[in-house]
Amino acid sequence: MNITSNRISLYLALTKPRIINLVLVTTVLGFFLGGKGIQNWQLLVWTLLGTALSCGGSSVLNMLLERDIDLKMERTRMRPLVTGEISMPNALAFGVLLVLSGTLLLVWQVNTLTGFLALLTAFLYVLVYTPLKRVTWLNTLIGSIPGALPPVGGWVAATGSPGLGAWVLFAIMFVWQQPHFYAIAWMYRDDYARGGLKMLPVVEPDGESTFMQIILYSVLLIPVAIMPSFIGLAGEIYFFGAFFLSIALLFPGFKLATTRSVADARSLLKATVMYLPAILALIVLDAGTHVPRVIAAL
Repeated sequence: MNITSNRISLYLALTKPRIINLVLVTTVLGFFLGGKGIQNWQLLVWTLLGTALSCGGSSVLNMLLERDIDLKMERTRMRPLVTGEISMPNALAFGVLLVLSGTLLLVWQVNTLTGFLALLTAFLYVLVYTPLKRVTWLNTLIGSIPGALPPVGGWVAATGSPGLGAWVLFAIMFVWQQPHFYAIAWMYRDDYARGGLKMLPVVEPDGESTFMQIILYSVLLIPVAIMPSFIGLAGEIYFFGAFFLSIALLFPGFKLATTRSVADARSLLKATVMYLPAILALIVLDAGTHVPRVIAAL
């Protein structure tokens, strides 16, 4: 029993459960806003199951492609593929099975476009973003595209097609990822250098470009974050909440640009981690009286 439980834990670790959790939360958000609330719980369950399978499979294949890099990095050298606890053929079969089963499940039980978006997300993450990490620092920007697609998938699952609101959610997720991941890149820049990854703090060790990106996207997040109020997805409560939360997010970014310390990079990371669920909760709480009118207009 212990051996079986351990094997299950190892395979589960390959799927990066924390990433799956974030993906599912943003998928539910898109489903809720697109569908003017949760009108069909069974449809939501199928959507989340298919999305989780596809997302987990993408992470497995990502680890498979990066096993040589993970071996060189302190924070990843104990992953199951690096330690040999799971073989490469088994990981490949597991990852492909999860992606395909998740995609087919979405096509079968939800709709074709939702399945396509899940497959597109997997393709961009595994076959575009993952190899680009060895080539260019722009991998962070490009990798934010699959990271921002889950709420669009949720919206499409509920409605059958993307609307303006879905792309606003995409924009929020896309812009938010920049200060979030650049904080991580600064914290682990030495580890990334050992792994041969072309993260911006590795390519330009002085950090000037990294901090410019953090501040640029943190400022851009202010108008992007309040867009739901302008298209009617949310009202004044969300507007003021998102505005002040976005203003507050500027401070740890500017402090990091001044001190350039790992401690302040960690503070920025924590701030971005708290920021996202806060504005997602705000939009859900404030959406009730605004969603029906706007969705009908779209």
